[in-house]
Amino acid sequence: MIVEKKVIRQDNNYRKKIKTFDDILPYVGEAGIYQLILFILLLPFTFVYAFLYLTQFFLTLVPDDHWCNVPDLNQWNLTDHQKKLLSIPFKLNNENQTIFSQCEMYDVNFTNIINLNMTNLNSSWPIKKCDNGWTFDYTDVPYASISAELQWVCDKTYLSTATQSAFFVGSIIGGFIFGYIGDHYGRIPALVSCNAVGFFASIATSFCNSFWSFAIVRMIVGMSFDNCFSFLFIIVIEYVGPKYRTIVTNMSFGIYYAIASSILPWIAYWIANWKILSVVTALPLAIAFLGPWIVPESARWYLTAGKIDKAIEMLKKIEKINGKNVDPDIYNEFKNSCNDIIENDKKFNNYTVLDLFKLPRLARITITLVFYWILTILVFDGHVWNMKLLHRDVFTSFSIAALTELPAAFIVALFLDKWGRRWMGFTSMIFCGIFSFVAIFTPQGLITVSMAVLARFGVDIATNIGFQFAAELLPTVVRAQGVSLIHLVGHFAHIIGPYIVYLADITRELPLICLGTASIISAFLTLFLPETLGQHLPGSLEEGNDFGRDQSIWWIPCLSKSQRKQQQNIENK
Repeated sequence: MIVEKKVIRQDNNYRKKIKTFDDILPYVGEAGIYQLILFILLLPFTFVYAFLYLTQFFLTLVPDDHWCNVPDLNQWNLTDHQKKLLSIPFKLNNENQTIFSQCEMYDVNFTNIINLNMTNLNSSWPIKKCDNGWTFDYTDVPYASISAELQWVCDKTYLSTATQSAFFVGSIIGGFIFGYIGDHYGRIPALVSCNAVGFFASIATSFCNSFWSFAIVRMIVGMSFDNCFSFLFIIVIEYVGPKYRTIVTNMSFGIYYAIASSILPWIAYWIANWKILSVVTALPLAIAFLGPWIVPESARWYLTAGKIDKAIEMLKKIEKINGKNVDPDIYNEFKNSCNDIIENDKKFNNYTVLDLFKLPRLARITITLVFYWILTILVFDGHVWNMKLLHRDVFTSFSIAALTELPAAFIVALFLDKWGRRWMGFTSMIFCGIFSFVAIFTPQGLITVSMAVLARFGVDIATNIGFQFAAELLPTVVRAQGVSLIHLVGHFAHIIGPYIVYLADITRELPLICLGTASIISAFLTLFLPETLGQHLPGSLEEGNDFGRDQSIWWIPCLSKSQRKQQQNIENK
């Protein structure tokens, strides 16, 4: 990409010509009080994101200890353990341990057995599947979720996961609908309408009383997922200077998401009612109704919509709040440049996401990004849902695992602009893969949970890197469409991610084996992507196709030789 060398003389000083929004942003302030206000505004919307994403885990959580209900035994003064000893057959689990069956019972007349004072079962009795519902032990999970109420267990266990998949099907639909609104009517109308849908559908969740009503309502809730936060997130990033974006991107999401996702289990625990939980977690969505009064519209959207005066009005607002004093000539120059860009950019209107696959090397980069993101999301979701298989105290283990978002965000913010995207992404997923495999060979309990938490920490880092990496690698002319494609495909990984836990029915270690293998594959995929740190990012399709040709796979930006090579690359462009 050719770097603009043209400068303008002003008051005996030379300054770079103002051509883009990033060029004028330093004049009004790129990290001042206004940006701090926007950073704080992200808080409630990050809670919305976390609650929408994770609440269904607790809406459908089923106690691990459940067994067939035997009405004939309920009239007798027997403890639950005595009922199980008399009516439930034993079986071997995947660890060859003897446990009570959760899905079968003896097919005998228990009234006669009690009348005959028989207190011990006979293993020769005939066995049948549960036909009178189930009894649940609510010691570890102190409430009946919708899955427990509707008894989605045994051969109906898949229904809980199917409703989670319906949620992410909705997110795909919502991506198209609200993406269209955001592009044609503005980011704020899209943000408000998206959160409004999520709010009313989350309230409606509490009235569901069947699989189909719950699945349909959760699909509608899912329509607001991702977009409920991403529109404001993009706005905040647009108003922050380029050199501060890595810090703001990771610290805002890391701090707020870690807080929200770590307190959610305890909200569910203390409320102990899935219907009230669905209402309480919907409340942060109501903040979006204040959006038009508290959230600024995207100045870049104003520019793409041809509303240059509106964009300049926003810039003057930032200037005032940040205590700056900008020469009117700066705004005039920016306005003239924007008019020229709008006129020249008309030729870019014919580009579509399919153009990413017309040039061979650019197509390979795009496909690698897609598979990297699919595997990363699959591993992330897998570790979220697999947590309930690792320890009975799912609330504590879930909360601790969620807190890994915070140190992950700090590490990315501190080192991403030193180590680079490729090798940091590689290291984090290798770290995740190693501890996924280590967890397999550790004793069941807190040690296994600790290993899984460390694996989750690795994929947290990789996910944060992935958000930024794709936006930097894809050429400007199709960047928005390309990032949307990658996130859209990622939703398919969300759909299948919860099903990983069912591999434990074959052998308990299989989910962690799959997650560890996927982590290692994702790690090596990262090395086949060009490094973007310190590089002029591609603008055209041709630049995207040539981007990184002069980089070796072993280029590590933080090493001295790599730094010299990096500087040579920039100077030669």
